[in-house]
Amino acid sequence: MRPLLTRIFTSTRIAMASSFPSSPSRRLARLTRHLNSSSGELTSVGAPATAATDAVPARSRPAASKVHAAVLVCLFEDPSGGTRVLLTKRASSLSSHSGEVSLPGGKVEEGDADAKATALREANEEIGLDPALVSVVTVLEPFLSKNGLNVVPVIGMVSDKALFNPVLNKAEVEDIFDAPLEMFLKDDNRRTKEMNWMGMDIPVQFFDYEADGKVFVIWGLTAHILTRAAAVIFQRQPSFVELPRPKYTSVPIAGTEEPKP
Repeated sequence: MRPLLTRIFTSTRIAMASSFPSSPSRRLARLTRHLNSSSGELTSVGAPATAATDAVPARSRPAASKVHAAVLVCLFEDPSGGTRVLLTKRASSLSSHSGEVSLPGGKVEEGDADAKATALREANEEIGLDPALVSVVTVLEPFLSKNGLNVVPVIGMVSDKALFNPVLNKAEVEDIFDAPLEMFLKDDNRRTKEMNWMGMDIPVQFFDYEADGKVFVIWGLTAHILTRAAAVIFQRQPSFVELPRPKYTSVPIAGTEEPKP
């Protein structure tokens, strides 16, 4: 099956070739309409048979399972037509997950209407992303973190990245960058290693990415969510075999901090 972007835009490119090229914003608008019209189908298309390391798709859990957190998979298209995703590096001063790469997001708070509201609010608080710039196109199935928490990925798109002027909350975010979404379907910059968690040796996948002379390591729950989001957007499986799903048996301890995807 051809990638989603190719299938959507090939006919448009042919029709417009004699007049003027299709702009990234035009292609993005068409993709947004497609995802909106088929969001029910896209939550399962491209889903791997097994889940990777640090998160477990929660569709086997009861439908009424409580959502504890949400993250924003914020996409935009570069001038060449490639789809990219916004990522952050957590502040080194934080007590948990310090210095790790993550998606904007966090805990559900009272007053949040749904997971989409949580993801947009957190992105605004963390990196100054105006919710009005984001078109939410679909919500993926919840992912179960190793601490037993349901994390919902919300896929949104920014039609014009030039309108976004990042304002980082330095207490939470040290840096912001973007990476090609398709990278998370490829084995080129991917590596795995075993990590011990509560006496279990768990294989974990890592993606290494360099931007502006800085090296970022994307792993764990964030990497797993991005692989699933890429599979949905491009409508194809990753080129690598995803790691077997660990059998987490722990439950969150009352009063502990919500883990950051």
